[in-house]
Amino acid sequence: MIRVSSAAKALVAALAAGAGVAATAVQDSVFTTGETVTTVLAILGALGITYAVPNRQPDRATPGQGL
Repeated sequence: MIRVSSAAKALVAALAAGAGVAATAVQDSVFTTGETVTTVLAILGALGITYAVPNRQPDRATPGQGL
């Protein structure tokens, strides 16, 4: 079962990575093929890596203290 928090975490990471790469790519007002490939790879990489890493579970000894 897909947990909403894991999917939301991955989507936010992909949005941040894509926005960062796209903002850098359009500095010269031209979005080339290489910049498009870089943007897509950054988005896919952020989605895959962030989704694969599980969220940290709260500590059972001290409730409410996740970190």
